[in-house]
Amino acid sequence: MRRALVPLVLAASVALVATGCSPADDGGDTAEPRDGGTLVYATGDAEPTCLDPHVGGNYPQALISTQYLEPLVGREPDGTITPWLAEDWEVSEDGLTWDFTLKSDVSFTDGTPLDAEAVKINIEHLQDPETASSTGYLAVSKVAEVEVVDDTHARFHLAEPDSALLESLSMQWTAIQSPAGIARGMEENCAAPIGTGPFLVDEWVPQQQITLVRNDDYATPGPEAQHEGPAYLDEIVWRFIPDAATRQAALASGEVHVIDNPLPADIVAAEGGDDVAHIDAPRPGSVNRIELNAGQAPFDDVRVREAFIRAADPNPGIESLYLGTVTRSYSPLASTEPMAVSDESLFATDPEQANALLDEAGWTEKDDDGVRMKDGRRLTVRFPVSTNQSVAAEQSLFEQIQANAAAVGFEVILTPVDLSVWYAALGANEYEAVSAPYTRVGAEVLRVLYHSDAITPAPSGYFANHAQLADPELDALLDEASATQDEDARAALYAQAQQRILESFTILPLYDQQNHFLTRGVTGVTTLGTVATPTFVDARLAG
Repeated sequence: MRRALVPLVLAASVALVATGCSPADDGGDTAEPRDGGTLVYATGDAEPTCLDPHVGGNYPQALISTQYLEPLVGREPDGTITPWLAEDWEVSEDGLTWDFTLKSDVSFTDGTPLDAEAVKINIEHLQDPETASSTGYLAVSKVAEVEVVDDTHARFHLAEPDSALLESLSMQWTAIQSPAGIARGMEENCAAPIGTGPFLVDEWVPQQQITLVRNDDYATPGPEAQHEGPAYLDEIVWRFIPDAATRQAALASGEVHVIDNPLPADIVAAEGGDDVAHIDAPRPGSVNRIELNAGQAPFDDVRVREAFIRAADPNPGIESLYLGTVTRSYSPLASTEPMAVSDESLFATDPEQANALLDEAGWTEKDDDGVRMKDGRRLTVRFPVSTNQSVAAEQSLFEQIQANAAAVGFEVILTPVDLSVWYAALGANEYEAVSAPYTRVGAEVLRVLYHSDAITPAPSGYFANHAQLADPELDALLDEASATQDEDARAALYAQAQQRILESFTILPLYDQQNHFLTRGVTGVTTLGTVATPTFVDARLAG
């Protein structure tokens, strides 16, 4: 099978609502763009503890590493897998051997050549427990060995077929970096990973900013790039500004050029004006959702899970808090995924049915606070909320769901915490409900999130199956879908798997993972067709 191009959907379709023009925004500024200068980006996402996306593997790492690390393959706007650092590939009929041909005469910014040995070292780095990888580790879990055929040919031997391998190798968490950089050790490599990208890490001032400078020898533009050669900008200053209102004020004043995670009201204002451009790039893979921990009481009883979902009633809050900037989802998968299955009928609000289900499940007594009781235990739901991942509107939505669930007798304890405390709560199994965004390309995210194997932590300590769904029939569907190369058969298997997930009442789908950017005074900003992160290789500041 030659090139085995997998038809995918554009996970990061760029909608420039403010201008309605082209995938690269005009920044809301009509001045003639110029070369050079410093672009200032302000992020509301958590500051990474490590700039190497192999370590751990979260979205803030993907955001910044897009500027200095590149993957083996990319994607066109129509979702087709395309060459990037690898210019060609072949897969055997049994799906167990993949041969990748690398671009020749490419070097990392430290002068180390990009060759098959470098690819081998990167895969081994992802699989090494000492790296403490999560997202990347899971993405290459079926790779048994990488054989160095010669300098430009790397042969992947798989333990079992992996229909999602190309999708996995297109993501930032499997991006290729210099073996010499890796060899320095985790501490030094976390501070400044070395790649082939249009920029390189110059300085990191923790809790303030990271400075990226142009790679003057840049020679590996991805599918989104509109020109050959180095970036137009001299440098990028990547600032950490947690407060959304402060980020918006900095954008309005001209202190920064790009912000992420804007408030819904600021998105609406950008759509109605000419000064600021809006990029809407939903993340691929999973939707934002609330997961109910089926591995322990009270949600080990499907009747209690269904009762919570019947009582939650998120739609009025979504409409009022997000001001029309999001659409309610009834699927485990993002709307950008072509294999997504939706079933709205399973999520109808019905407090009467919720009460009946809880009575049937034996939660018939109530204490003085109106909380249901069973065998002397309160119907308590611990819900840790990561303030680094849930924007203000989402936190308010959770408060509304908390009140709606209380009306039928649930005690929902919302605990806003930072990312590190949130991870610790999940690792200690100290939760009954959680909203955990997870970004990866394609429907294979279902296996990552809902296969029983995903209850076992990765070397990083993170496990992805927060619903702790353990269903042998679901596992079999996901395994078969992952192994088949036939796209129609794969879609049918994933459809069956999604229906089982939805009918388990272990998740309450909410909406696509929101990924909005506002720009001002800059042109040429676009997002990758892989994990929807912004790229600035074509960006120019207004004159």
